[in-house]
Amino acid sequence: CSSVSSSTVELARTCVGTPYYLSPEICENRPYNNKTDIWSLGCVLYELCTLRHPFEGSNLKQLVLRICRGRYSPVSQRYSSELHLLLHLLFKVSPRDRPSANSLLKRPLLQQQISRHLDTQLLEEEFSHTVLHRHTPAAPKATNNTGVCVCERECVCVCV
Repeated sequence: CSSVSSSTVELARTCVGTPYYLSPEICENRPYNNKTDIWSLGCVLYELCTLRHPFEGSNLKQLVLRICRGRYSPVSQRYSSELHLLLHLLFKVSPRDRPSANSLLKRPLLQQQISRHLDTQLLEEEFSHTVLHRHTPAAPKATNNTGVCVCERECVCVCV
């Protein structure tokens, strides 16, 4: 976290929303990819289990330092070992060590929940293909009053 102090001020000026879900790579102003969303998913899952954030600080700099270290208090032992392992994987400090969205969906814990809540036909439709979002969105075709655009490739992007 050597670049934390300079990037912390920049983050405070450029980010919109809560900093509690930021990944270490964003805190350190490093390049990031979809694995940053995996980290944020871990933050949300942790908060659902504990009703508190996994990383907290009395100020933004302290919060960023704690995120970069990746140490958090474990969730209650009443949760399954699979959930504990899942959080451990989601909170890997190095993005390349975090699982992909597709590999998460194949985990037994998630497979059980998915099959409980989706009927067989919908399950097959939703998971018969691999989700890839590596393309660059095409130029927006139209903008509505909310600032949301519809692109040619059927993605939704926010126009700023």
